[in-house]
Amino acid sequence: ILGKTGSGKSTLAQLLLRMYDPQQGAIFIGSTPIKQLSLKTLRDAISYTPQEGLLFSDTIENNIKFGNEKATAAQVQEVARLADLEHEIEKFPQAYETLIGERGVLLSGGQKQRLVLARALLKNSPILLLDECLSAVDNRTEKTIFKNLETYLKHKTLLIISHRIVKEWHFDTIIYLVDGQIVEQGSHDELMKLEGAYFKLYQYQTNQDLEEDGAIS
Repeated sequence: ILGKTGSGKSTLAQLLLRMYDPQQGAIFIGSTPIKQLSLKTLRDAISYTPQEGLLFSDTIENNIKFGNEKATAAQVQEVARLADLEHEIEKFPQAYETLIGERGVLLSGGQKQRLVLARALLKNSPILLLDECLSAVDNRTEKTIFKNLETYLKHKTLLIISHRIVKEWHFDTIIYLVDGQIVEQGSHDELMKLEGAYFKLYQYQTNQDLEEDGAIS
């Protein structure tokens, strides 16, 4: 789900989670309207990473385990690895027992986002909903995370909300929003042939990525 800031991407996520309901129409998971599901059933089925996740003044491990309090230390470490955070956690003097302070003040923006992602992965729901969850990480870290998640996502439904195109994966459907309306919808190849909003974003991002890779090398 792509679109510029204010296009309605995060609103769509809130509707799916039933933070509020649409005034018209209905939202379905499969053939079931989500209004027919209890809030607990619906939200248990979705692992959600918001743009700014809530972090507690507690240890790194306990912040990750908020997604599944019964998880083992090995499971916590595995999701940290998937989120490309494990090696950074191990650099802290107390590793997973490190206290991160109020709202995760000890962590960088990218580390906060990856911790929240690890928490969502630990919840292990059938639907993974990522809302701009890697906006503060660099290009190479993002690619590493997407590579790590390939096996994890094999039997799950993934919804990514982003202002950038995720080139690492082949999506069944790409939706481009403008002012709350779907202006383009289809596969990557179909949208490239249209040479519309998606095509222009892809061309622009490709040029930006080449410039960034050149600067790094």
